[in-house]
Amino acid sequence: MCLFLLHFSFHTLRIIYFHLFRIMAKAEGGNEPINEQAVANMYAAMRSELNQIYSKITELEMEVSEHSLVINAIQPLDQSRRCYRMIGGVLVERTIKEVLPAVQRNKEGLEEVVARLNEALEKKKKEITEFEAKYKIKIRKADAEVKDESGRKEGSAQGVLVGPAGGSE
Repeated sequence: MCLFLLHFSFHTLRIIYFHLFRIMAKAEGGNEPINEQAVANMYAAMRSELNQIYSKITELEMEVSEHSLVINAIQPLDQSRRCYRMIGGVLVERTIKEVLPAVQRNKEGLEEVVARLNEALEKKKKEITEFEAKYKIKIRKADAEVKDESGRKEGSAQGVLVGPAGGSE
């Protein structure tokens, strides 16, 4: 079930990115330049996807931890002892001998998904870094006050995108 939800969220993100990259390709083709708002929207969508990947990794790592706790709790027990397992919302009675391999397989599968998500996370970070460099995007820290050349302080802003002064490049 987790894999289906994961597939659904990535499918949705692929649709969003399809439209964003279509806009980007159209602008790079010379038909019309990308304006700052389009760049900001694309950047926000990329950051949103990055945050979704982080959230999914955290959620799955918690599930891996829960699986480990269960494995450690039932492994030393008598293999013929009864235990209960929730399968698709139904509580079923099994023996530890039957349940332990299934829980271990589920844990391994979750670890594999987490590894793939970590790879996707690294690719997305690299993509965002390249996008920031291409469009000269800088993010001001929320709690830091920045002094400009004249020595006066600017108020801090949260999540402000700073693009090139002037038109697009």
